[in-house]
Amino acid sequence: MRLRLLVATCAAACALASGTAFAQADPAKVLRVAFLIAETGFDPQASSDVYSNYVNRVIFDPLFRYDYVSRPHRIVPNTAAAMPEISKDGLTWTIRVKPGTYFADDPAFRGKKRELTAADYLYSWKRTLDPKMRSPQLDLFDRKIVGMDALLVKAKAGGRLDYDAPVEGMQLVDRYTLRLKLTYPSYDMLADLTTTGAAAVAREVVEAYGDTSGWVMANPVGTGPYRLAEWRRGQRIVLEASPSFRDVRYPESDSPAAAPLLAKFGGKRIPFIGKIEISIIEEANPRLQAFEKADLDYIEVPVDLVANVMEPGNRLKPRFTKAGVVLQRGIIPGITFTWFNMEDPVVGGYTREKIALRRAIGMAYNVDEEARVIRQGQAEWASQVIPPGVSGHDPKFTGNTRFDPQAAKALLDRFGYVDRDGDGWRDLPDGKPLVLRKGTVPSALERQYDELWKRNMTAVGLKIEFVTQKWPDLLKMARGGSLQMWQLGNRSTTTEGYGFLGLLYGPNAGLANLARFHQPDYDRAYDASKKLPDGPERAKLMRQMSEIVAAYAPWKINAYRYENIVLYPWVHGYQLDVFNIHPWQYLDVDMKSPRIPVQ
Repeated sequence: MRLRLLVATCAAACALASGTAFAQADPAKVLRVAFLIAETGFDPQASSDVYSNYVNRVIFDPLFRYDYVSRPHRIVPNTAAAMPEISKDGLTWTIRVKPGTYFADDPAFRGKKRELTAADYLYSWKRTLDPKMRSPQLDLFDRKIVGMDALLVKAKAGGRLDYDAPVEGMQLVDRYTLRLKLTYPSYDMLADLTTTGAAAVAREVVEAYGDTSGWVMANPVGTGPYRLAEWRRGQRIVLEASPSFRDVRYPESDSPAAAPLLAKFGGKRIPFIGKIEISIIEEANPRLQAFEKADLDYIEVPVDLVANVMEPGNRLKPRFTKAGVVLQRGIIPGITFTWFNMEDPVVGGYTREKIALRRAIGMAYNVDEEARVIRQGQAEWASQVIPPGVSGHDPKFTGNTRFDPQAAKALLDRFGYVDRDGDGWRDLPDGKPLVLRKGTVPSALERQYDELWKRNMTAVGLKIEFVTQKWPDLLKMARGGSLQMWQLGNRSTTTEGYGFLGLLYGPNAGLANLARFHQPDYDRAYDASKKLPDGPERAKLMRQMSEIVAAYAPWKINAYRYENIVLYPWVHGYQLDVFNIHPWQYLDVDMKSPRIPVQ
């Protein structure tokens, strides 16, 4: 209750200063959008779900970012004064922070303006490594920093990380300069430093509002273009332009694709929009109806309602084009998969019969039907863990099973998964009941997936039940190891595909690695590949890891998806970026444009 009160107090106090608060944004301009899954909270080092991080991206600042307008994508300074200075051996990185960047006003700062400094980044990065945090962003810096491991050993023994202890690999050169010393050349480090997990938080805020794990999910205070004005969990999020946001201009670019955007926005101060209103609308029909009534300014076309919006050939239906609606489309740099808890007594384990069970489940599930029917043609069967559109994807490799229920039955029979008690369902080889329990959220779309899973598993004699909870609750269960199976999607926020392999890296178990997969050869290949630049040697190791995933089947790899964004003509400046579909700080809305809804 105290935390919510402090947020409300801050919002009210800032509202009193509205005469100067929105110098860079028009408070009359409101953008209305929707999330289809509830957020979990707004701490960049603690959040792992994409919806929370869409918000974190505009509240918190990493040192670097991907240029919004350039194609192909390129990394440019954000709060950094310039690109990093990197030694010839790749082991020493020197980064300078721009002076004059300030955190949003908050009671934690006791009435003082709080400038962003190099120390804030070092503190935030140590948070990802703090054992107490159990940060899902651990892999950003884990075992990369010289001298950090010794400090972490002490932290694990004493139950507390000494953030003030000197670390050779994280040096504060001066107020605005930091120096990293790495244990090996990390060729993905620059891309990692664009992510929300590498963004800066203020120590005072964590100490004022942090929970027992050090997480600050309800009181986000950053240096970004927006701040949290209102939050009703799982229902509504309102962001308002931050009065303390620095003078940032619309990005320049020599990319030909950027010319129309630069003609309209070039040189102007961002953000343009004073308020972002985010509604959590989990059901597809109400979400699409809200867009058709012009209550939302743009949406992702719901996968199960594509035929309501688009005609064959991926063209908009006439009633949408008549209203001036525009479609932007691209393939998501991500993957959907169903993971198995490798510590679960039914589906887990590394023996031949356990592997056979998981592979049989995979062969029994019809991904092509999911893509064709449920996703209405907006997906395709996934060949491997790393998706197209990011580094490491190998178009010549196939590491996934095809739908083959007869082969699934034969495999189950061969390894003793037969009906021993005559109840019509297969049992475990030792005669105990075999019941699959898959996590699911209460939505119409998820019910379609559940029906397909039920039908497919029943066809091969496997009994399946569903654990129905809200998404954040399922995530807690997954992290705690109490969930047996769960179908998820993961998408990259960088052009590097390496992070997908980290989702199965043993030391990340219970964090990013929800399957709790531990396989020594996989982990050794992962460790070795991290030290290599993108090239044939690294590709060989990544291929080896993909082959191990195919062999042990900790995941049933499902689909690659297409993104379809529809937006009304009064939304200006939207350019589909499949790495971030909510680029709010670069958008504008024409509040004087007639709001003609889809008829």
